[in-house]
Formats: sequence, C-alpha cells, structure tokens
Amino acid sequence: MAKNEEKLNYAAIKRELKQNGPARLYLLHGEEDYLLESFIADLTRECLPEGADDFSLRELDGASLTMQQLADSVDALPFATERTLTIVRGLDLNHLREQDAKALEAIASDVPEYATLALVCRGAQEPDGRLKAVKALRRHARDLNFTEQEETQLVRWIARRFAALGKSADSAACEALIYAGGSLMSALIPEIEKIAAAVKGDAVSASDVEGLAFRIPAARVFDMTDAISVRDFDKAALCLADLLAMGEEPLKILGAIGYNMRRLYAARLAGAERLGDGFVKRCTGVKFPFMLRRLTESASRFSLDGLRRAVELCAETDYAMKSSASGDEELLRELLARFAVECA
Repeated sequence: MAKNEEKLNYAAIKRELKQNGPARLYLLHGEEDYLLESFIADLTRECLPEGADDFSLRELDGASLTMQQLADSVDALPFATERTLTIVRGLDLNHLREQDAKALEAIASDVPEYATLALVCRGAQEPDGRLKAVKALRRHARDLNFTEQEETQLVRWIARRFAALGKSADSAACEALIYAGGSLMSALIPEIEKIAAAVKGDAVSASDVEGLAFRIPAARVFDMTDAISVRDFDKAALCLADLLAMGEEPLKILGAIGYNMRRLYAARLAGAERLGDGFVKRCTGVKFPFMLRRLTESASRFSLDGLRRAVELCAETDYAMKSSASGDEELLRELLARFAVECA
C-alpha cells in the first residue's frame, strides 16, 4: 500500500519565516529541490538582509566536516549583522559515528539566539526518522520535508511560469505537462521554457504540450498500458521502442509495466466492488485527481480477469528475465504479444 505523505504548505512556511523570523535550527530535506532551494534563499535574506556582510554566512561541506568545525561556526559572533547563518550540505545523519551524533545533538540543543543552522539532507542522505540520532535532532529542529505540491498549487505555479514568458496556459495544458514531465518543479522549468519558446501564439494548449514536452519513462509506460487498454498494440510497441531508445534497462521497464498493471487492477477492482476513489488513492499512490481519472478510465477498458492475467504475465516475465538466457528486450516484446492474446 502506498505511503500517505502530508504535503508541505510552502506558502505557510514562507509566512511563518516572515512573521516570526528565522528559527535557530532547520532540518531541510525532501525531493522537491526547487522549493527547498527557494526556502534557503528566503532564509538567507531574512538572516542577512540586503547589503549585509557575507562574513556572517558560512556554507560547509558535511562530507568533510568535523563537529568541532561546526560548533565553531555556530558559536561565532555576527560581523556587522544581527544574525549568522550556517548552511551544511552533505552531512549524512544516517551514518554518523556515535561520538559525532552526541556532539551534533549538543550543538543542536544550544544554538545561540543570534545564530541559525540549516542542515540540508537530500537524495540518499534523506534523514531516517527511525534512527536515534535523527530523532534527537528533530527534538530541536524545525523539520521541513519539501514534498511535491498538490495539484491546484502546481497547476497555478505552471500557469504563472508560462505567464512570465508571455504565454497563457489553461488547466488542461498544465495537467498535460505534469503528466508528461512529472511533478517536480526543477524538471518542469526547462520544459516550460522550451514549450513557451516553440509555441508561436499567445496561448499554450494541451496538444502543444503533448507534442513538445519530453515524456519521462513513467509517462511513457502509462502511454503503453493505456494503448493496450484500447487494443492499439502498434502504439504500445512504439512506446516500448522509445523506452529502450532512451536507454532504460529492460528489467526496470518491466518493473514499471508491472507496477502500472497492478495499479490498473486495483482501480478496476475498486470500480467493480464500489470501493471508491479513496481506496484507489491509498493502494496506488496516485497523487493528482486528473491522474486518478486517467487511471480509472484506462482500467475500465480492461476486464477484471484480463488485468489479473496481465499482473501474472508481468510476474512470469520477471522470473524469465532473471532465470533464463533469453534476451531481455525480446522477452518484453513477447510480453506485449501475450497481453494482446491473453488479456483481451
């Protein structure tokens, strides 16, 4: 079952920063790196107003940092400013030695009133909340997990980015871009700029986006299973060829196909048993209402038995890839052929 993750209200934390001023300690993490970096920029402006001396700003590399160096930075007095700001990137909280973990907790529990310490943990260094060191740190820190934004906020943000480039984009165009390029803002920005430059008129339509946007592998896999749902196996084969041309590994492609077939099966089962949209969201991890509509529409074009068999075929192909000498790409093509015959 998909993990239910509370979305960060970015507007609220910006208001909090403006109204209450900087906290002493921040733990900043999450996959939405555009918003994370935007918050660091806002935090820097609050700690060091425009024209302030950069001597009060220290950016440290956590990979080579000692706890004594960190303590010295945090305890150093401001120079021609009211506050200091220490930003640490690359400190792996999940693999700290016990001695360093204790020293870090001591620093975190006693950050001076004139100082702000921001620990930035991204990617593989995402803090593991089960660990004692992370739990201890969170007792003292303003813990901000920069998650993907809700559909409404993301659609508005995309529309504003297009507007800044002199183009209007309706909700259908914005949704098409999220479908094609995903929901992370840093990946969407170059796509918005590319589409805005290519469209000649003032308005960007959904068809413009569909024709111009780069489609991430997850979108291409959904295109493939959607094509299978309407028995367009030529298009499904073209989607597979595109994924292979993008350099995607056959086993990863198969994993994505199997994942999407399981989501379709859950949606179809929910429809048959009248379990409701909430059940589908919990089981599939679908994040946006428009994606839920696409999923349920695609699922409705399959029979329940057909989707059950599709899930079985994916499992059989996975076993074949891991245990036989057959070519993995050929096994994927064979899987599409079996979908056509056995999942109608």
